[in-house]
Amino acid sequence: MINVTKTFLPPFEEYSTMLKRAWNKVWITNNGELSLELERKLTYYLGVKNLKFCSNGTVVLQMAIKALNISKEVITTPFSYVATTNAILWENCKPIFVDINNENFCIDARKVEKAITPRTQAILATHVYGYPCEVDLLERIAKENNIKLIFDAAHAFGTTINNRSLLDYGDVSTCSFHATKLFHTGEGGCLITKDDILFAQLSLMSHFGHIGDEYFSVGINAKNSEFHAAMGLCNLKYIDEIIGRRKKQWKYYWTLLKDSDIQLLKVSPDIEYNHAYFPVIFRSEEILLKVVKRLNGINIFPRRYFYPALNQLPFINYQPCPVAEKIANSAICLPLFYDLESADQELISQVILEELN
Repeated sequence: MINVTKTFLPPFEEYSTMLKRAWNKVWITNNGELSLELERKLTYYLGVKNLKFCSNGTVVLQMAIKALNISKEVITTPFSYVATTNAILWENCKPIFVDINNENFCIDARKVEKAITPRTQAILATHVYGYPCEVDLLERIAKENNIKLIFDAAHAFGTTINNRSLLDYGDVSTCSFHATKLFHTGEGGCLITKDDILFAQLSLMSHFGHIGDEYFSVGINAKNSEFHAAMGLCNLKYIDEIIGRRKKQWKYYWTLLKDSDIQLLKVSPDIEYNHAYFPVIFRSEEILLKVVKRLNGINIFPRRYFYPALNQLPFINYQPCPVAEKIANSAICLPLFYDLESADQELISQVILEELN
């Protein structure tokens, strides 16, 4: 069986050795030694100022919205994982969907500007498939309109633009460290901000709002364990190798499929992409379904990532976004993971090309 992704695991002996440090201290949660070390090493690796290791990539979105005092309308993308919209709804805010760019599948910044109203308090944009939004333009729009900017960078670990981490943009950027991600801690996530005061507030919020026995703010339980931190510390050792391997696989898919009648993601020269996903966009949903059925028949399981468009969710008041709806109906991500064999890529590509003819 070949799934769309496969969790990278370090050698078990390395993980158990790392975990033994927490085991010997009998300190397995509440900002233990390994969690703090992981935060320091990630901060250095990513070249960011403030990073908080948290329990998952959804709770950090909720915390960002809460800490920035957002309670009204949030302009957001219809093409993302459902957690992006759910975080907005969970915090009792109203998502205002703005359509996406047909080339990179991220929110169209020029349409964002036109959608701002007196009730708009924030933009929540996703770096789709780990590829950058128009970060500079979105930052300018947010500043000129005195609204907050949050980036859902769940897929963007390791992507840089002009040699700057994509996680270094916005008022807050969040990332997921789920087991399916490029860099993972089993379950986990982080939030990043350049604002020291905001970071202190978010840190309080992540731990019930207290220091010692004193309570300073409303908070939740967003902390993570030493078991997860140990996985992250082990995996961080291999992250450059992981990204390098996926880059080769990504380019091989491109070589195999570039002359076909499907749309592929094009990477701009100023971007060092992390190659987290390999999306393909078919001419129609009919062709997509034929390809998926054929691949499933030989135990290969790509994923309709993302489907459906979030503006079409059954619990959302529909707002038309024709580009996102079209892409959602015709996009899949092909299997891509550390030990994927080139022969498997050739078989997958062969099936696709046969169904296109």
